[in-house]
Amino acid sequence: MLKNPVTKYRPFPPVQLAARQWPNRVLAAAPIWCSVDLRDGNQALAVPMNIAQKLELFQTLVQCGFKEIEVGFPSASNTEFAFNRLLIEKGHIPDDVTIQCLVQAREDLIEKTVQSLIGAKSVIIHLYNSTSPAQRRVVFGKTQAEIKAIAVQGAKWIHERLPRLIGTHVRLQYSPESFSATELEFAKEISEAVMDVWQPTPGWKMILNLPDTVEVAMPNIHADQIEWMCTNIRNRESLTISLHTHNDRGTGVAATEMGLLAGADRVEGTLFGNGERTGNLDVITVALNLYMHGIDPKLDFSNLSAIREVYERCTGLTVPPRQPYAGELVFTAFSGSHQDAIKKGLSEWEKGGRSNWDVPYLAIDPADIGREYREVIRVNSQSGKGGVAYLLESEFGVELPKDMQREFGPIANDLVDALGREVKGEELKAMFWKEYVERTAPWELIHFHADGVDGKFRCHASARFNEKEVALTGEGNGPIAAIVHALTNLGPARFEVINFKQHALSSGEEASAIAYIQIKRTDGKVRWGAGVDTNIELASIKAVFSALNRL
Repeated sequence: MLKNPVTKYRPFPPVQLAARQWPNRVLAAAPIWCSVDLRDGNQALAVPMNIAQKLELFQTLVQCGFKEIEVGFPSASNTEFAFNRLLIEKGHIPDDVTIQCLVQAREDLIEKTVQSLIGAKSVIIHLYNSTSPAQRRVVFGKTQAEIKAIAVQGAKWIHERLPRLIGTHVRLQYSPESFSATELEFAKEISEAVMDVWQPTPGWKMILNLPDTVEVAMPNIHADQIEWMCTNIRNRESLTISLHTHNDRGTGVAATEMGLLAGADRVEGTLFGNGERTGNLDVITVALNLYMHGIDPKLDFSNLSAIREVYERCTGLTVPPRQPYAGELVFTAFSGSHQDAIKKGLSEWEKGGRSNWDVPYLAIDPADIGREYREVIRVNSQSGKGGVAYLLESEFGVELPKDMQREFGPIANDLVDALGREVKGEELKAMFWKEYVERTAPWELIHFHADGVDGKFRCHASARFNEKEVALTGEGNGPIAAIVHALTNLGPARFEVINFKQHALSSGEEASAIAYIQIKRTDGKVRWGAGVDTNIELASIKAVFSALNRL
């Protein structure tokens, strides 16, 4: 890297915008959405989708609620052309969905595009040509006037062919490609020249798409560009202003949201942001950003995991684990303090403690997009007692008392740390069972029986102590007190039960109960134990032996 990058790069100039309005506006409604997965997303794949894959993804986009879908570049290849014909001739396009096709300002390409659309109910023909100084200089070697002439001629060729699409509702769209790097006055001039050909009206609006083809400025500059165009373009009421951001600077979402504040009506983008270079706008992120503020996005991502599966199968790409909303780990907490806060927040929500979602660390309810709470908290060496307790409770119904969480949390953390990886719920349960439930040394219960009269209980039990069988007899005000009396009479240091909790683990004839008991020795040392049995009394007695073994 250069020590002084200004010798090679230059800052993007600000937009001179008097009485700037967008910073004080608030988004209150969803824009018009157009998916470009099948065109912009497809052309960015190392291996483009075949017709079957494009059809599956198209149907998924329809299910998500997209009403405008750019289905391809039918003049680019036979596959693209055939896909258009398949959609139209086989009736795959719902009546309320409009397909969009991209085409350059060349007559042969426009002719083939129109042929591909014959018989469709509703279409958008999307004309574009590059307009930035670098494109004019490097790619075309043409002046502004010559570039404008290309756009005007392309618009005329399309307009001349509209009678070929009798019975089809046609809308027209123009993109000054690389608008983000084009002089605003020239972007306005060339757009108005196309408008002069197409003659849009408030009843038949033209879509003016202003692509952030390459992100070359901060998102506030993009918003200024959009507001400038919305303010200065002629016949704004006859236009639908559309955004098409890319992500070269990693701010495509921010640029889009600010562009909507600046007056845009429509957004083009892809699922999960697939696109050239660093990608297109991630439509899902913008839509769910609206959703988390209480705005209906007019798109349905209630089964986002299923959408992700289709996308990955059709494109061969993988959604990163930290992708906003959609990634495997975005609703996951490993940090102990985060886990504890999430657990308490979810508990408050499930008990109806709040009318509005306000759970720490979770921007939206994962259940709204098809995720489950058990996916939220996972355990690795960074986790604390809250995460451990949540997994045991949510997956296995093991409701650890608070003090027991404090005891088992560090034990589990040390075991997980030694493994050096995340552990699953089953592994965590096995750790708990080994530490508490399956403790059989030095004491192992063989048999227990207790009788009670007028609140006084007498127990008869047998157990192994260091593999030698011993008989136990004791009395107390309950079975637990009786076995504690029997054990202390036999010789171990005296101890008392200071905490006791029990609950069912499952339902049905073979239902098990789990008991948790905390004991305290005369020297002040305390330990928890746990016992599991189909007999709830035996579960509590086993818990006493577990605690004694751990003491």
